[in-house]
Amino acid sequence: MKPTALARLWPVRRVARGRKTAHVADVLAVEEPLELRVRGRAVAVVMRTPGHDAELAAGFLLTEGVVRSADDIYDILRCRTPGTATEAGNVVEVVLPKSLQVDLGRLTRHVFSATSCGLCGKATIESVRQHFPPVRRAPRVAATVLRALPARLAAEQPTFKTTGGLHAAGLFDLKGKLLVAREDVGRHNAVDKVLGHALRAGWLPLRRHILLVSGRVSFEVMQKALAARVPVVAGVSAPTSLAAEFALANGQTLVGFLRADRFNLYAGQLAAGPRGRP
Repeated sequence: MKPTALARLWPVRRVARGRKTAHVADVLAVEEPLELRVRGRAVAVVMRTPGHDAELAAGFLLTEGVVRSADDIYDILRCRTPGTATEAGNVVEVVLPKSLQVDLGRLTRHVFSATSCGLCGKATIESVRQHFPPVRRAPRVAATVLRALPARLAAEQPTFKTTGGLHAAGLFDLKGKLLVAREDVGRHNAVDKVLGHALRAGWLPLRRHILLVSGRVSFEVMQKALAARVPVVAGVSAPTSLAAEFALANGQTLVGFLRADRFNLYAGQLAAGPRGRP
């Protein structure tokens, strides 16, 4: 495999019981910092997998409540600083219309956000609970549609198959058609990239869509989905207790442990099948 923006070769010693130690090349998922700037001000540094950085920036600002639609973003520029650590373009500037009133003080993260948790830099409990209105009349999705989603998302995770080190998020319509999928070392980054793509494409609000994540469903994933008006969220792993409480309080459908033959429904309702069963 050739090194790419998403994966790199790394020399390792492979040790196994009863076998001679082997020197081989392993493939690692790439993790690099990205500085996000708004009106010349650094608002966050996120650790992410390079690629689709403009979508990541757009999704981040959407889910932070800074922007609401594609019209709120004039442009997203990559900044290059020759001879410095940011020479590779790990800085993006989001250009907002002058007429847009923005309170950058609401971005109460400290400057650094880790890949494991986008909320780690939040300064207060109140700032964690962003204010987005609840979903009204969430659509009921058929169980057969939900069970088909993991395989469709997995087919769009080439770097995970190579490295085993990336999360993924996918946006589907209510019939189960995959509209966009993104991979990243951070679960919340993958979600931001997907929602950022939808924002820039003019798809918002996503009232008739399903968001699927490749791992657990956290409070932050539910909140990000709500910011984009996504009514149905599913994960192939478990949700947290706060994610379930958030979904219930905001009218969202939440599915966990989603497999081809089964899943758990934590909040919301499913469409009835021909015999009245999900």
